[in-house]
Amino acid sequence: MTNLVTAWKTAQATLKAAGVDQPSIDARLMLEAAAGATRMDILTDPYRELTPDQQATFDDFIGQRARRKPVSHILGRKGFWKIMLSVTPDVLTPRPDTESILDVVLPAFPEAMAFQMLDLGVGSGAILLAILAERPAARGLGVDSSSEALAVAKENAANLDLNNRAAFLHGDWTAGLGDGQFDLVVSNPPYIPTKDIDTLDPEVRDHEPRLALDGGADGLDAYRLLAPEILRVLKPGGLFAVEIGHDQSAAVEALFRQAGAGQVRTTKDLGVRDRVVTGFKNPLETGG
Repeated sequence: MTNLVTAWKTAQATLKAAGVDQPSIDARLMLEAAAGATRMDILTDPYRELTPDQQATFDDFIGQRARRKPVSHILGRKGFWKIMLSVTPDVLTPRPDTESILDVVLPAFPEAMAFQMLDLGVGSGAILLAILAERPAARGLGVDSSSEALAVAKENAANLDLNNRAAFLHGDWTAGLGDGQFDLVVSNPPYIPTKDIDTLDPEVRDHEPRLALDGGADGLDAYRLLAPEILRVLKPGGLFAVEIGHDQSAAVEALFRQAGAGQVRTTKDLGVRDRVVTGFKNPLETGG
């Protein structure tokens, strides 16, 4: 029989040989899940033996990861900000880069403030639910064109006990939404140029929904549509925050300025790459 530390080290070597980016972290996460262990158990009780069933489960997990299936799809969950989310192949796996949106948004809305937010292309619900979890007086609407994604988001909202403050709508971006309804609009739209998708890591290229990746020929299709529409559904003085590709800052800022946004700027992620474009709807304007 194998113990925790031996299983971890063997799995690391297997994943490293398969070209996996973070073999140590991935092996640990899957070992925790397979063996019902915590990170602390692996450190303080490294010679605890795995049962045959735990070993079989772990071997299956490692085999899937070596074939470059994402850990989030193997385990069916992924941590984001301070919440844990269920994920499936129907939604984009939440990434740490996207947490940059919360770094920008939360300081703009005091904890006790009541406000209405909109998440366009809500996917797993990551951004919407992470913000609602931090702001107990806020309410939010998540829109997605994928009914499968909405099912995942609704499940996550229920699991986090946020379903009384989060509503979900099956639709095409802002279609059917009235003018000036929201204090905050967030979005992580598809922004990868079509021609670049086949060059992505297998975890993304082969396992993520293409609908959530493909931004058209230059990656900017969604922003062309969203910039004027986000300004339309924002209340005067309302804030927007959208995730972008690392080389899209100038183009996306220009689209929002052209749509009439004020104080448009770009914030970098922890990797010091351009990641979030934010701005406001001019409070002097009335209507869209």
